[in-house]
Amino acid sequence: MVRPRWLSVQRTAASRSWLLWDRTIAIWAAVNLVWVAFDITYVPFRTFWLQRNLTPLPQVPLVVPLTVLPDITPLYDPVKGIEPHRETQAYLRQFQDLDLALSAQVPLVSTAPQRRRQVELTLALINENPFAASGNSGTLEKLKNRLRQRAGLDSAKQSADLLLSDAWLKRHRWQEERRFWQQQILPLVATSYWRSIDENGRPTDHFWRYDLMLFQSVFALDILLRMLRLRRRFPGIRWRDALLRRWIDLPLLLPFWRWLRIAPVVERLSQAGLIDVEPLRAVISRGVVSLLALELFEVLALQLVDGTQSLIRSPQWPRMIRGLRSHQSVSAPSPQAEQPLLGLVRLWGPMVLGQVTPRLTPELQSLLGHALEQSLREVPGAAVVPAVVARQLSAGMVDSLVELSRGTAERLAESDERQAALLQRFGDRFWEELATALERGDTLERSQLLLCGLLQQLKLNYLAQMNRAGIGALMEELDQLTVPGSPTPEPPPTPPV
Repeated sequence: MVRPRWLSVQRTAASRSWLLWDRTIAIWAAVNLVWVAFDITYVPFRTFWLQRNLTPLPQVPLVVPLTVLPDITPLYDPVKGIEPHRETQAYLRQFQDLDLALSAQVPLVSTAPQRRRQVELTLALINENPFAASGNSGTLEKLKNRLRQRAGLDSAKQSADLLLSDAWLKRHRWQEERRFWQQQILPLVATSYWRSIDENGRPTDHFWRYDLMLFQSVFALDILLRMLRLRRRFPGIRWRDALLRRWIDLPLLLPFWRWLRIAPVVERLSQAGLIDVEPLRAVISRGVVSLLALELFEVLALQLVDGTQSLIRSPQWPRMIRGLRSHQSVSAPSPQAEQPLLGLVRLWGPMVLGQVTPRLTPELQSLLGHALEQSLREVPGAAVVPAVVARQLSAGMVDSLVELSRGTAERLAESDERQAALLQRFGDRFWEELATALERGDTLERSQLLLCGLLQQLKLNYLAQMNRAGIGALMEELDQLTVPGSPTPEPPPTPPV
Protein backbone atom coordinates (compact mmCIF):
# COMPACT_ATOMS: atom_id res chain seq x y z
CA MET A 1 0.00 0.00 0.00
CA VAL A 2 1.34 3.41 -1.03
CA ARG A 3 1.69 5.90 1.84
CA PRO A 4 -0.32 9.10 1.27
CA ARG A 5 1.75 12.16 0.51
CA TRP A 6 0.19 14.22 3.31
CA LEU A 7 1.04 11.55 5.88
CA SER A 8 4.72 11.44 4.89
CA VAL A 9 4.98 15.23 4.98
CA GLN A 10 3.42 15.38 8.44
CA ARG A 11 5.81 12.74 9.76
CA THR A 12 8.82 14.59 8.35
CA ALA A 13 7.63 17.84 9.93
CA ALA A 14 7.13 16.09 13.25
CA SER A 15 10.63 14.60 13.08
CA ARG A 16 12.09 18.01 12.35
CA SER A 17 10.21 19.55 15.26
CA TRP A 18 11.46 16.85 17.63
CA LEU A 19 15.00 17.34 16.34
CA LEU A 20 14.72 21.06 16.99
CA TRP A 21 13.40 20.36 20.48
CA ASP A 22 16.22 17.90 21.21
CA ARG A 23 18.85 20.38 20.06
CA THR A 24 17.32 23.15 22.15
CA ILE A 25 17.30 20.96 25.26
CA ALA A 26 20.85 19.82 24.54
CA ILE A 27 22.07 23.43 24.31
CA TRP A 28 20.11 24.30 27.47
CA ALA A 29 21.72 21.34 29.25
CA ALA A 30 25.17 22.52 28.11
CA VAL A 31 24.41 25.97 29.53
CA ASN A 32 23.38 24.32 32.80
CA LEU A 33 26.61 22.31 32.87
CA VAL A 34 28.68 25.48 32.42
CA TRP A 35 26.72 27.15 35.21
CA VAL A 36 27.22 24.13 37.46
CA ALA A 37 30.98 24.25 36.85
CA PHE A 38 30.98 27.98 37.62
CA ASP A 39 28.95 27.48 40.80
CA ILE A 40 31.20 24.68 42.08
CA THR A 41 34.32 26.78 41.53
CA TYR A 42 32.91 30.17 42.54
CA VAL A 43 33.79 30.09 46.24
CA PRO A 44 37.38 28.84 45.74
CA PHE A 45 37.93 31.39 42.94
CA ARG A 46 35.95 34.27 44.43
CA THR A 47 39.15 36.31 44.88
CA PHE A 48 39.79 36.06 41.13
CA TRP A 49 36.25 37.20 40.28
CA LEU A 50 36.56 40.03 42.81
CA GLN A 51 39.94 41.38 41.69
CA ARG A 52 39.88 40.08 38.09
CA ASN A 53 43.60 39.65 37.73
CA LEU A 54 46.03 36.78 37.38
CA THR A 55 49.29 36.10 39.21
CA PRO A 56 51.12 33.51 37.08
CA LEU A 57 54.01 33.26 39.55
CA PRO A 58 52.94 33.61 43.19
CA GLN A 59 56.50 34.35 44.30
CA VAL A 60 56.91 37.16 41.77
CA PRO A 61 54.87 40.41 42.08
CA LEU A 62 53.56 40.06 38.52
CA VAL A 63 49.86 40.83 38.06
CA VAL A 64 47.97 40.49 34.77
CA PRO A 65 44.76 42.57 34.96
CA LEU A 66 41.63 41.24 33.26
CA THR A 67 39.50 44.35 33.28
CA VAL A 68 37.37 43.06 30.40
CA LEU A 69 35.64 40.72 32.83
CA PRO A 70 32.71 42.24 34.74
CA ASP A 71 32.52 42.25 38.52
CA ILE A 72 29.91 39.57 39.17
CA THR A 73 30.49 39.21 42.91
CA PRO A 74 27.67 41.65 43.90
CA LEU A 75 25.26 39.53 41.83
CA TYR A 76 26.40 36.05 42.78
CA ASP A 77 27.42 36.51 46.41
CA PRO A 78 23.75 36.39 47.57
CA VAL A 79 23.33 33.03 45.79
CA LYS A 80 26.07 31.52 47.97
CA GLY A 81 25.00 33.40 51.12
CA ILE A 82 28.14 35.58 51.09
CA GLU A 83 28.03 38.96 52.80
CA PRO A 84 30.75 41.61 53.29
CA HIS A 85 32.69 41.19 56.52
CA ARG A 86 31.94 44.03 58.96
CA GLU A 87 35.52 44.42 60.20
CA THR A 88 37.08 44.55 56.75
CA GLN A 89 34.37 46.92 55.49
CA ALA A 90 35.06 49.26 58.43
CA TYR A 91 38.76 49.04 57.60
CA LEU A 92 38.14 50.00 53.95
CA ARG A 93 35.83 52.91 54.88
CA GLN A 94 38.32 54.23 57.42
CA PHE A 95 41.09 54.14 54.83
CA GLN A 96 38.96 56.11 52.39
CA ASP A 97 38.47 58.84 55.01
CA LEU A 98 42.20 58.83 55.77
CA ASP A 99 43.04 59.04 52.08
CA LEU A 100 40.78 62.04 51.60
CA ALA A 101 42.36 63.82 54.56
CA LEU A 102 45.97 63.14 53.51
CA SER A 103 45.28 63.91 49.84
CA ALA A 104 43.96 67.32 50.86
CA GLN A 105 47.51 68.20 52.01
CA VAL A 106 46.39 69.22 55.47
CA PRO A 107 48.95 69.28 58.30
CA LEU A 108 49.90 65.83 59.60
CA VAL A 109 48.92 66.83 63.12
CA SER A 110 45.28 67.15 62.09
CA THR A 111 45.22 63.63 60.63
CA ALA A 112 46.82 61.99 63.67
CA PRO A 113 43.49 60.66 65.09
CA GLN A 114 42.55 59.11 61.76
CA ARG A 115 45.99 57.54 61.33
CA ARG A 116 45.83 56.17 64.88
CA ARG A 117 42.39 54.72 64.12
CA GLN A 118 43.74 53.07 60.97
CA VAL A 119 46.63 51.55 62.94
CA GLU A 120 44.21 50.20 65.54
CA LEU A 121 42.07 48.61 62.84
CA THR A 122 45.19 47.06 61.31
CA LEU A 123 46.23 45.61 64.66
CA ALA A 124 42.69 44.29 65.21
CA LEU A 125 42.82 42.77 61.73
CA ILE A 126 46.04 40.94 62.58
CA ASN A 127 44.84 39.79 66.00
CA GLU A 128 41.34 38.60 65.10
CA ASN A 129 42.09 37.26 61.59
CA PRO A 130 38.72 37.70 59.85
CA PHE A 131 40.09 35.78 56.87
CA ALA A 132 39.74 32.49 58.78
CA ALA A 133 35.94 32.63 58.40
CA SER A 134 36.30 32.31 54.62
CA GLY A 135 39.10 29.77 54.76
CA ASN A 136 41.76 32.23 53.55
CA SER A 137 44.12 32.33 56.51
CA GLY A 138 47.03 32.51 54.11
CA THR A 139 45.83 35.95 53.01
CA LEU A 140 46.64 37.37 56.44
CA GLU A 141 50.19 36.02 56.26
CA LYS A 142 50.59 37.58 52.84
CA LEU A 143 49.37 40.94 54.23
CA LYS A 144 51.79 40.77 57.16
CA ASN A 145 54.72 39.92 54.89
CA ARG A 146 54.01 42.92 52.67
CA LEU A 147 53.90 45.25 55.70
CA ARG A 148 57.23 43.87 56.94
CA GLN A 149 58.87 44.25 53.53
CA ARG A 150 57.64 47.82 53.15
CA ALA A 151 58.81 48.96 56.61
CA GLY A 152 61.90 46.77 56.85
CA LEU A 153 60.95 45.44 60.30
CA ASP A 154 60.38 41.97 61.70
CA SER A 155 57.02 42.74 63.30
CA ALA A 156 53.91 43.36 61.22
CA LYS A 157 52.27 45.38 64.00
CA GLN A 158 55.28 47.66 64.38
CA SER A 159 55.45 47.98 60.60
CA ALA A 160 51.82 49.18 60.42
CA ASP A 161 52.50 51.72 63.16
CA LEU A 162 55.65 52.94 61.39
CA LEU A 163 54.07 53.28 57.94
CA LEU A 164 51.39 55.67 59.28
CA SER A 165 53.67 57.63 61.65
CA ASP A 166 54.66 61.30 61.30
CA ALA A 167 58.32 60.47 60.76
CA TRP A 168 57.61 58.07 57.90
CA LEU A 169 55.12 60.32 56.11
CA LYS A 170 57.52 63.27 56.33
CA ARG A 171 60.17 61.28 54.44
CA HIS A 172 57.77 59.62 51.94
CA ARG A 173 55.13 61.30 49.87
CA TRP A 174 51.61 60.16 50.50
CA GLN A 175 51.03 59.49 46.79
CA GLU A 176 53.67 56.73 46.92
CA GLU A 177 52.34 55.35 50.18
CA ARG A 178 48.78 55.53 48.87
CA ARG A 179 49.76 53.42 45.86
CA PHE A 180 51.26 50.81 48.19
CA TRP A 181 48.15 50.58 50.37
CA GLN A 182 45.71 50.50 47.45
CA GLN A 183 47.64 47.95 45.37
CA GLN A 184 49.21 45.73 48.02
CA ILE A 185 47.06 45.86 51.18
CA LEU A 186 43.48 46.86 50.40
CA PRO A 187 42.90 44.15 47.72
CA LEU A 188 43.87 41.53 50.31
CA VAL A 189 41.55 43.03 52.90
CA ALA A 190 38.66 43.13 50.40
CA THR A 191 38.86 39.36 49.86
CA SER A 192 37.53 38.66 53.35
CA TYR A 193 33.83 37.85 53.60
CA TRP A 194 31.28 36.24 55.88
CA ARG A 195 29.06 33.34 54.76
CA SER A 196 25.85 32.53 56.57
CA ILE A 197 24.86 29.05 57.75
CA ASP A 198 21.49 27.38 57.22
CA GLU A 199 19.43 25.40 59.73
CA ASN A 200 21.37 22.21 58.98
CA GLY A 201 24.66 23.79 59.94
CA ARG A 202 25.95 23.97 56.37
CA PRO A 203 26.96 27.07 54.41
CA THR A 204 24.02 28.77 52.75
CA ASP A 205 23.57 27.89 49.09
CA HIS A 206 20.53 29.00 47.06
CA PHE A 207 21.77 27.47 43.81
CA TRP A 208 19.24 24.62 43.97
CA ARG A 209 16.33 27.03 43.79
CA TYR A 210 17.43 28.61 40.52
CA ASP A 211 18.49 25.23 39.20
CA LEU A 212 15.08 23.76 39.96
CA MET A 213 13.11 26.60 38.40
CA LEU A 214 15.22 27.20 35.28
CA PHE A 215 16.71 23.81 34.42
CA GLN A 216 15.49 20.78 36.35
CA SER A 217 11.85 21.52 35.58
CA VAL A 218 12.71 21.66 31.86
CA PHE A 219 14.73 18.45 32.11
CA ALA A 220 11.83 16.68 33.87
CA LEU A 221 9.46 17.79 31.10
CA ASP A 222 11.88 16.57 28.44
CA ILE A 223 12.28 13.18 30.13
CA LEU A 224 8.49 12.84 30.28
CA LEU A 225 8.20 13.68 26.58
CA ARG A 226 10.90 11.13 25.74
CA MET A 227 8.96 8.51 27.68
CA LEU A 228 5.79 9.39 25.78
CA ARG A 229 7.64 9.11 22.48
CA LEU A 230 9.02 5.74 23.51
CA ARG A 231 5.56 4.53 24.55
CA ARG A 232 4.20 5.73 21.23
CA ARG A 233 6.79 3.70 19.32
CA PHE A 234 6.42 0.63 21.56
CA PRO A 235 2.88 0.58 23.02
CA GLY A 236 3.57 -2.56 25.03
CA ILE A 237 6.36 -1.08 27.11
CA ARG A 238 5.58 -0.15 30.70
CA TRP A 239 6.18 3.27 32.23
CA ARG A 240 8.79 1.86 34.58
CA ASP A 241 10.73 0.28 31.73
CA ALA A 242 10.46 3.47 29.70
CA LEU A 243 11.87 5.44 32.62
CA LEU A 244 14.72 2.94 33.06
CA ARG A 245 15.60 3.41 29.40
CA ARG A 246 16.48 7.02 30.30
CA TRP A 247 18.65 6.14 33.32
CA ILE A 248 21.45 8.31 31.97
CA ASP A 249 19.27 11.41 32.54
CA LEU A 250 19.06 10.79 36.29
CA PRO A 251 22.01 13.13 37.17
CA LEU A 252 20.06 16.01 35.60
CA LEU A 253 17.48 15.71 38.38
CA LEU A 254 19.82 15.11 41.32
CA PRO A 255 20.41 18.10 43.65
CA PHE A 256 23.82 16.68 44.64
CA TRP A 257 26.83 15.35 42.73
CA ARG A 258 26.01 17.88 40.04
CA TRP A 259 29.31 17.24 38.23
CA LEU A 260 27.81 13.92 37.07
CA ARG A 261 25.64 15.90 34.63
CA ILE A 262 28.49 15.86 32.16
CA ALA A 263 27.44 12.32 31.08
CA PRO A 264 23.82 13.12 30.06
CA VAL A 265 24.86 16.46 28.58
CA VAL A 266 27.46 14.85 26.32
CA GLU A 267 24.98 12.12 25.40
CA ARG A 268 22.31 14.66 24.45
CA LEU A 269 24.72 16.82 22.44
CA SER A 270 25.89 13.73 20.58
CA GLN A 271 22.34 12.50 19.82
CA ALA A 272 21.34 15.97 18.64
CA GLY A 273 24.25 15.97 16.19
CA LEU A 274 25.91 19.02 17.74
CA ILE A 275 29.15 17.25 18.66
CA ASP A 276 30.84 14.04 17.56
CA VAL A 277 32.15 11.99 20.48
CA GLU A 278 32.48 8.72 18.58
CA PRO A 279 36.30 8.94 18.11
CA LEU A 280 36.79 9.69 21.79
CA ARG A 281 34.34 6.96 22.82
CA ALA A 282 36.05 4.45 20.53
CA VAL A 283 39.48 5.21 21.98
CA ILE A 284 38.28 5.03 25.59
CA SER A 285 36.18 1.90 25.11
CA ARG A 286 38.94 0.13 23.22
CA GLY A 287 41.43 0.83 25.99
CA VAL A 288 39.00 -0.24 28.71
CA VAL A 289 37.95 -3.37 26.80
CA SER A 290 41.57 -4.34 26.17
CA LEU A 291 42.44 -3.92 29.84
CA LEU A 292 39.37 -5.85 31.02
CA ALA A 293 39.91 -8.56 28.42
CA LEU A 294 43.50 -9.06 29.53
CA GLU A 295 42.55 -9.19 33.21
CA LEU A 296 39.60 -11.49 32.51
CA PHE A 297 41.65 -13.84 30.36
CA GLU A 298 44.34 -14.03 33.03
CA VAL A 299 41.72 -14.98 35.63
CA LEU A 300 40.12 -17.56 33.33
CA ALA A 301 43.50 -19.05 32.45
CA LEU A 302 44.42 -19.30 36.12
CA GLN A 303 41.10 -20.90 37.00
CA LEU A 304 41.40 -23.38 34.13
CA VAL A 305 44.95 -24.39 35.04
CA ASP A 306 44.17 -24.52 38.77
CA GLY A 307 41.07 -26.62 38.11
CA THR A 308 43.09 -29.00 35.96
CA GLN A 309 45.75 -29.27 38.65
CA SER A 310 43.08 -30.01 41.29
CA LEU A 311 41.67 -32.72 39.04
CA ILE A 312 45.12 -34.19 38.47
CA ARG A 313 45.89 -34.22 42.20
CA SER A 314 42.73 -36.21 42.90
CA PRO A 315 43.45 -39.75 44.26
CA GLN A 316 40.36 -41.10 42.45
CA TRP A 317 42.11 -41.66 39.13
CA PRO A 318 41.72 -45.47 39.18
CA ARG A 319 38.01 -45.15 40.03
CA MET A 320 37.44 -42.62 37.27
CA ILE A 321 39.32 -44.75 34.74
CA ARG A 322 37.29 -47.82 35.70
CA GLY A 323 34.18 -45.68 35.22
CA LEU A 324 35.00 -45.54 31.49
CA ARG A 325 34.16 -49.22 31.13
CA SER A 326 30.95 -50.06 29.32
CA HIS A 327 29.19 -51.73 32.25
CA GLN A 328 30.23 -48.83 34.55
CA SER A 329 29.08 -46.00 32.25
CA VAL A 330 25.88 -44.12 33.05
CA SER A 331 25.76 -42.12 29.83
CA ALA A 332 23.95 -44.79 27.80
CA PRO A 333 20.20 -44.51 28.22
CA SER A 334 19.50 -48.13 27.16
CA PRO A 335 21.41 -51.37 26.45
CA GLN A 336 20.78 -50.92 22.72
CA ALA A 337 22.52 -47.50 22.69
CA GLU A 338 26.00 -47.39 21.20
CA GLN A 339 28.92 -46.60 23.51
CA PRO A 340 30.75 -43.36 22.59
CA LEU A 341 34.24 -44.89 22.54
CA LEU A 342 33.11 -47.92 20.60
CA GLY A 343 31.27 -45.68 18.15
CA LEU A 344 34.40 -43.60 17.56
CA VAL A 345 36.47 -46.72 16.90
CA ARG A 346 33.96 -48.04 14.40
CA LEU A 347 33.72 -44.62 12.71
CA TRP A 348 37.38 -43.62 12.61
CA GLY A 349 38.85 -47.11 12.11
CA PRO A 350 37.53 -47.65 8.56
CA MET A 351 38.28 -44.06 7.63
CA VAL A 352 41.91 -44.13 8.76
CA LEU A 353 42.70 -47.70 7.64
CA GLY A 354 40.68 -47.71 4.42
CA GLN A 355 41.05 -44.13 3.11
CA VAL A 356 43.95 -42.32 4.76
CA THR A 357 46.56 -45.11 4.95
CA PRO A 358 46.41 -46.20 1.25
CA ARG A 359 47.01 -42.61 0.12
CA LEU A 360 50.23 -42.53 2.16
CA THR A 361 51.74 -45.50 0.26
CA PRO A 362 54.56 -43.54 -1.53
CA GLU A 363 55.61 -41.78 1.63
CA LEU A 364 55.55 -45.00 3.66
CA GLN A 365 57.63 -46.81 0.99
CA SER A 366 60.26 -44.05 0.96
CA LEU A 367 60.45 -43.92 4.74
CA LEU A 368 60.63 -47.69 5.23
CA GLY A 369 63.10 -48.10 2.36
CA HIS A 370 65.43 -45.49 3.89
CA ALA A 371 65.18 -47.20 7.27
CA LEU A 372 65.96 -50.65 5.80
CA GLU A 373 68.91 -49.27 3.83
CA GLN A 374 70.39 -47.70 6.96
CA SER A 375 69.82 -50.89 8.96
CA LEU A 376 71.41 -53.17 6.35
CA ARG A 377 74.56 -51.02 6.29
CA GLU A 378 75.14 -51.77 9.96
CA VAL A 379 74.85 -55.57 9.46
CA PRO A 380 78.26 -57.22 8.74
CA GLY A 381 78.43 -58.56 5.20
CA ALA A 382 75.20 -56.89 4.16
CA ALA A 383 76.75 -53.64 2.95
CA VAL A 384 76.95 -55.05 -0.59
CA VAL A 385 73.17 -55.29 -0.81
CA PRO A 386 72.07 -52.72 -3.40
CA ALA A 387 69.62 -49.95 -2.56
CA VAL A 388 67.17 -51.34 -5.11
CA VAL A 389 66.67 -54.45 -3.03
CA ALA A 390 65.89 -52.32 0.04
CA ARG A 391 63.34 -50.36 -1.95
CA GLN A 392 61.74 -53.55 -3.26
CA LEU A 393 61.52 -54.99 0.25
CA SER A 394 59.97 -51.81 1.61
CA ALA A 395 57.48 -51.67 -1.28
CA GLY A 396 56.41 -55.24 -0.63
CA MET A 397 56.04 -54.65 3.11
CA VAL A 398 54.05 -51.45 2.60
CA ASP A 399 51.77 -53.14 0.05
CA SER A 400 51.11 -55.93 2.50
CA LEU A 401 50.36 -53.43 5.29
CA VAL A 402 48.03 -51.43 3.02
CA GLU A 403 46.13 -54.57 1.99
CA LEU A 404 45.90 -55.57 5.62
CA SER A 405 44.59 -52.15 6.60
CA ARG A 406 42.01 -52.23 3.82
CA GLY A 407 40.83 -55.64 4.91
CA THR A 408 40.68 -54.51 8.52
CA ALA A 409 38.72 -51.42 7.48
CA GLU A 410 36.22 -53.57 5.62
CA ARG A 411 35.84 -55.80 8.64
CA LEU A 412 35.31 -52.84 10.95
CA ALA A 413 32.78 -51.28 8.57
CA GLU A 414 30.66 -54.44 8.60
CA SER A 415 27.91 -54.71 11.20
CA ASP A 416 29.26 -57.63 13.20
CA GLU A 417 27.95 -58.20 16.71
CA ARG A 418 30.85 -60.50 17.53
CA GLN A 419 33.31 -57.84 16.45
CA ALA A 420 31.51 -55.18 18.50
CA ALA A 421 31.58 -57.41 21.54
CA LEU A 422 35.29 -58.06 21.12
CA LEU A 423 36.05 -54.35 20.76
CA GLN A 424 33.99 -53.58 23.82
CA ARG A 425 35.71 -56.35 25.76
CA PHE A 426 39.11 -55.02 24.65
CA GLY A 427 38.23 -51.50 25.81
CA ASP A 428 36.98 -52.68 29.18
CA ARG A 429 40.09 -54.78 29.69
CA PHE A 430 42.32 -51.86 28.69
CA TRP A 431 40.77 -49.45 31.22
CA GLU A 432 40.85 -52.09 33.95
CA GLU A 433 44.53 -52.91 33.39
CA LEU A 434 45.43 -49.20 33.20
CA ALA A 435 43.69 -48.50 36.51
CA THR A 436 45.37 -51.53 38.13
CA ALA A 437 48.78 -50.41 36.88
CA LEU A 438 48.30 -46.94 38.34
CA GLU A 439 47.44 -48.43 41.74
CA ARG A 440 50.74 -50.27 41.90
CA GLY A 441 53.77 -48.53 43.33
CA ASP A 442 54.14 -44.77 43.11
CA THR A 443 53.21 -44.43 39.44
CA LEU A 444 50.05 -42.44 40.17
CA GLU A 445 51.77 -40.04 42.59
CA ARG A 446 54.73 -39.42 40.28
CA SER A 447 52.44 -38.88 37.30
CA GLN A 448 50.42 -36.35 39.27
CA LEU A 449 53.54 -34.48 40.40
CA LEU A 450 54.97 -34.35 36.87
CA LEU A 451 51.73 -33.19 35.26
CA CYS A 452 51.11 -30.52 37.95
CA GLY A 453 54.70 -29.29 37.59
CA LEU A 454 54.25 -29.04 33.82
CA LEU A 455 51.04 -27.04 34.25
CA GLN A 456 52.68 -24.80 36.88
CA GLN A 457 55.58 -24.03 34.55
CA LEU A 458 53.15 -23.34 31.71
CA LYS A 459 51.13 -21.02 33.96
CA LEU A 460 54.14 -19.02 35.12
CA ASN A 461 55.67 -18.67 31.65
CA TYR A 462 52.38 -17.73 30.01
CA LEU A 463 51.36 -15.15 32.60
CA ALA A 464 54.86 -13.66 32.63
CA GLN A 465 54.70 -13.30 28.85
CA MET A 466 51.27 -11.62 29.09
CA ASN A 467 52.52 -9.16 31.71
CA ARG A 468 55.57 -8.32 29.62
CA ALA A 469 53.38 -7.71 26.58
CA GLY A 470 51.15 -5.25 28.42
CA ILE A 471 48.27 -3.16 27.19
CA GLY A 472 50.48 -0.96 25.01
CA ALA A 473 51.61 -3.84 22.83
CA LEU A 474 48.05 -5.11 22.47
CA MET A 475 46.80 -1.67 21.45
CA GLU A 476 49.62 -1.28 18.93
CA GLU A 477 48.89 -4.68 17.43
CA LEU A 478 45.18 -3.80 17.24
CA ASP A 479 45.99 -0.55 15.41
CA GLN A 480 48.17 -2.42 12.93
CA LEU A 481 45.35 -4.85 12.24
CA THR A 482 42.48 -2.35 11.99
CA VAL A 483 43.93 0.96 10.73
CA PRO A 484 44.18 1.04 6.91
CA GLY A 485 47.69 1.42 5.54
CA SER A 486 49.40 0.15 8.69
CA PRO A 487 52.37 -2.20 8.30
CA THR A 488 51.82 -5.89 8.90
CA PRO A 489 52.56 -6.70 12.54
CA GLU A 490 55.57 -8.87 13.13
CA PRO A 491 55.30 -11.81 15.53
CA PRO A 492 56.65 -10.93 18.98
CA PRO A 493 60.01 -12.50 19.89
CA THR A 494 59.88 -15.59 22.06
CA PRO A 495 60.90 -14.61 25.60
CA PRO A 496 63.66 -16.65 27.18
CA VAL A 497 62.48 -19.23 29.66
